[in-house]
Amino acid sequence: MTHPISRALAEVGARLAAAEAAAARPTGSVTLLAVSKTFPEAALREAYAAGARQFGENYVQELSSKASELADLPDLVWHFIGPLQSNKTRPVAELAHWVHSVDRLKIAERLAAQRPAHLPALNVCLQVNVSGEASKSGCTPDELPALARAVAALPQLALRGLMCIPEPTPDTASLAEQFALLRRLKEQLAAEGLALDTLSMGMSADLETAVAEGATLVRVGTAIFGARDYSQP
Repeated sequence: MTHPISRALAEVGARLAAAEAAAARPTGSVTLLAVSKTFPEAALREAYAAGARQFGENYVQELSSKASELADLPDLVWHFIGPLQSNKTRPVAELAHWVHSVDRLKIAERLAAQRPAHLPALNVCLQVNVSGEASKSGCTPDELPALARAVAALPQLALRGLMCIPEPTPDTASLAEQFALLRRLKEQLAAEGLALDTLSMGMSADLETAVAEGATLVRVGTAIFGARDYSQP
């Protein structure tokens, strides 16, 4: 019997392959990040058994407890993708392989200072507010070049790319515009000598649009694990 999570992973994988083909991109050029926030250790083990290795967490406490509970699984790659407060950077600096949500220099400086010297550089993406919503985290497009140069110069960090969370809308053209803005910003940084390789954009509902606009990593939770129950502590 196929477990629901393994079946869902296969379905998302098929969607991703179709999106890559539609965008005339090589199969496997987009990384699938399984967003496991609020889901228990057992769900992650089931996804791991079905081939998932990269997991995304939004909350520091959850990252800490799951990294400990799943320490027996080799090749796990932890991505921290949620808002990060400066007083909670240490566990992320010590446990994560990637941080997608760096939006100000203070956070990057703390991560750099707290990254253990024996570990490889922490991969970071800068979060950009591409929708202009006041409620959204992320630096503005205008702030990005200076922030990128400053973060790229920090020790123990490897600036890899950009991340965005677009304004939720059923309007595909509006989504495409927001994803395209992030791609253009990455191209502008490349023209200034900062060659980045990662565009973290696209989720369960809009991954096809994101892949068409150049995503190299999509963050998928609901389509793999099901709807979240936020009433749980």
